Amino acid sequence: MIENKKLKEILKNKFKHDEFRGEQEAIIHHAIEKKSSLVLMPTGMGKSLCYQLPAVAEEGLVLVISPLIALMQDQVTKARKLGIAATAINSTLTKEEREKRQKELSEKNYKLIYVTPERFRKPEFIEALKKNKIQLLAVDEAHCISQWGHDFRPDYSRLGEIKAELNNPPTMALTATATPQVKKDILAQLKIEDAKIFETGIERPNLAV
Repeated sequence: MIENKKLKEILKNKFKHDEFRGEQEAIIHHAIEKKSSLVLMPTGMGKSLCYQLPAVAEEGLVLVISPLIALMQDQVTKARKLGIAATAINSTLTKEEREKRQKELSEKNYKLIYVTPERFRKPEFIEALKKNKIQLLAVDEAHCISQWGHDFRPDYSRLGEIKAELNNPPTMALTATATPQVKKDILAQLKIEDAKIFETGIERPNLAV
């Protein structure tokens, strides 16, 4: 088990932050312990660190599901600048680029990979992915899995079945906000009903009640 001191060293040396924010440290520890979670954290509070730091700290691949191609490109660029072996495979790539990245994926060259849920329609991608030990499945914008959510994406509803095909890795579902019904739906669809729920409010230390 990685000690707090080691996590803080990685935070400082790799991510250039002196301290964790809010529940970040507890969420990361939970992931490293191979336990699933539902993380409700406002935009801008550092959701991405919660799955990027385990990618650095632990053996294996962190697989990130995101519906937002522009955002994943930005995340990959930032991760690479930090020295993390990261990539994205999506519809913006040429056939040659996709094949090259899938070959590198099958050779276990990445620690962090971003894909849309639609990518799992491609058997060749799943085969390349299966060559890796998936230490964590991170589902960003997890409200998209719920028919009760405002951004429902049908391919998100296949993630429970995809998880089983990948030997049920620990799962971290992340979203900025979710109603009680959407929370329940996320947990059920991802088959993580016993997951710990972390709810982080907006830190506004300059405001007083």
